[in-house]
Amino acid sequence: MSTAISSLGERALIARLHARLDAPPAHVRTGIGDDAAVLLPDRGMQTVVTTDSLVEQVHFRRDWTTANAIGHKALAVNLSDIAAMGAIPRASLLSLLLPADLSLDDFDALIDGYAALSKASATPLIGGNISRSPGPLVLDVTVLGSVRPRRLLLRSGARDGDELFVTGALGAAAAGLILLGEGHDRVALSADEGACIERQERPTPRLRVGRLVARTSAASAAMDLSDGIADAASAIATASGVGVVIEASALPCHPGVANVAARQGRSTTDFVLSGGEDYELAFAVPVRRRSRFLLAARRAGNVSVTRIGRFQRATGAWVEAADGQTTPLPDGFVHF
Repeated sequence: MSTAISSLGERALIARLHARLDAPPAHVRTGIGDDAAVLLPDRGMQTVVTTDSLVEQVHFRRDWTTANAIGHKALAVNLSDIAAMGAIPRASLLSLLLPADLSLDDFDALIDGYAALSKASATPLIGGNISRSPGPLVLDVTVLGSVRPRRLLLRSGARDGDELFVTGALGAAAAGLILLGEGHDRVALSADEGACIERQERPTPRLRVGRLVARTSAASAAMDLSDGIADAASAIATASGVGVVIEASALPCHPGVANVAARQGRSTTDFVLSGGEDYELAFAVPVRRRSRFLLAARRAGNVSVTRIGRFQRATGAWVEAADGQTTPLPDGFVHF
């Protein structure tokens, strides 16, 4: 049986964490080990800051998901916000609220999962905090990024006539959560269903496509899909003072979703619209910039993009069926 973290003091845990990380890059003047970290500024750039938390029994369950995957996801969801702004990540801060009975093996695996994505995304961990939690395991992450002022992507830039594009296939993460809750033997699942669980546990932040779209000024607005495409489309439209129509027949549904949605008694369209945690990106793209946008997406590598709707002058958020009938867009995921 693995030793619990309570057998070590806070300083020993921090040292253990530090030992599992690579040396910081040159722009980190002072990292872990001082009262605060110090970063050298990027000339001519603006700083982008985002923060998000993962709370046990709310965002994950340790009896469903490995500690390594939890560490990965804690950083990934924040990097997705950086991607949506068209920014480049520069550093992260990690605060851990740890139950005293957490094993050292799980602590190490959690840090290893975080560190692997940290290295792959060039986002060094430069500090944070460790505290005891009387209840659940909590990971609170802050990521700092940089972007040139004229390349910044906001939610508020969409205009009448812009097209709505989305990266990847939708609904997989929500389907993966349901599959985890149903307690399936992962080995017995189909490849598509297994991929849904992978998307739920280890989302891929679309940093490269966000950066390339921003660098080429190919989009007028963007947002990540933490709470579903319906939520993102409505949020962009509201922030921009326009309306939005999603064309149901155009939605790129992940192949692992259909059976899960059917077992829930829901249509695939409704499931895809409302399902959260895909961490794909939604873009508002002016028609005259469509070719530029598609070229930027192709340069980003193995990431598909699909036109799924349009923004319009009349406010409101709608979903349009194949016969042209429109109904109000459903809500995305809400915490309260």
